[in-house]
Amino acid sequence: MTGSLDRSAAWPYDEAGEPGPFSYVRAEHPNQVAVERALGALDGGRALLYPAGMGAVTGVVLTMLPPGGTIALAAGAYYGHKQLFDHLGPWGINAVEYDQQGSPPEGADLILIEAPSNPLLTMPNFEECAAHPAPVICDATLASPLRVLPLELGCDVALHSATKVLGGHDDLLAGVATVADDSLYERLHLTRRLTGLVASADTAWLLERGLQTLDVRFARMEATAMVLAAQLASHPAVTVCRYPGFGFLISFDAADRDAARRIETATETIENATSLGGTRTKLESRNRWEGERCPEGLLRLSVGLEDVEVLWADLERALAHAGSVS
Repeated sequence: MTGSLDRSAAWPYDEAGEPGPFSYVRAEHPNQVAVERALGALDGGRALLYPAGMGAVTGVVLTMLPPGGTIALAAGAYYGHKQLFDHLGPWGINAVEYDQQGSPPEGADLILIEAPSNPLLTMPNFEECAAHPAPVICDATLASPLRVLPLELGCDVALHSATKVLGGHDDLLAGVATVADDSLYERLHLTRRLTGLVASADTAWLLERGLQTLDVRFARMEATAMVLAAQLASHPAVTVCRYPGFGFLISFDAADRDAARRIETATETIENATSLGGTRTKLESRNRWEGERCPEGLLRLSVGLEDVEVLWADLERALAHAGSVS
């Protein structure tokens, strides 16, 4: 059950004039600590909450990557990672992309993989990553701790955009990093405190609420996604359908960019919107954001909690517009 909401920014010292477990919100606050315990139990380590998934990525990489170091990124994974590291290039961060189904490149100082990748939905080669001397960060946003536990697969950090399926209701922005090593935890905690990458009490409270229904939501969304993936794979307007065999996310290709735009704007029940992992099903063309990084006709479908027959009927109607030109 979700606890009380404490929005305090500071707490009184004890009778001896010493700080208690909570003194200033940038260090710790009660709602943050409560949800971190729940997140750590799910991931099998010690969790740190951040105000966004990209905040978690930033805090972790700035802590773990040596000055002038090279980070190897999974190709076809979330495009924002590469944008971030290119932006930080003047500070000495070098980012290279590689096929995460193979071996990470020699000379990498840090490895960032995604399980599965968004939106191409490939799975990383965990054994090859674990054999590499560099530390490994795994973004498991799409899998959630219910399907992939990176710390048990040789990774040093498990990352999640908690905005997505962990929160699950499209009403919060948060990120999570979970580690098993106490020394790394303390380094990450210090970076978070000094940089102020701290999520609010309201965000932590909402996320703790979302975790209470995570298993039920994920199971229904996954069951629906399995049905829709099979139906999409056999539809004549779909040239490629990608589904990793688990989870709520599907990506599929229409013939070209124009066909994808006609499909995404023709749905009625399904929202033409970005983001993923929420209770409402969303469909969008990713080429508008990612350009040449993904096929021009790629559509990303985040399956929600609606009835599977209703969703398929909506998709069938929309797919009928793939070849229409008004």
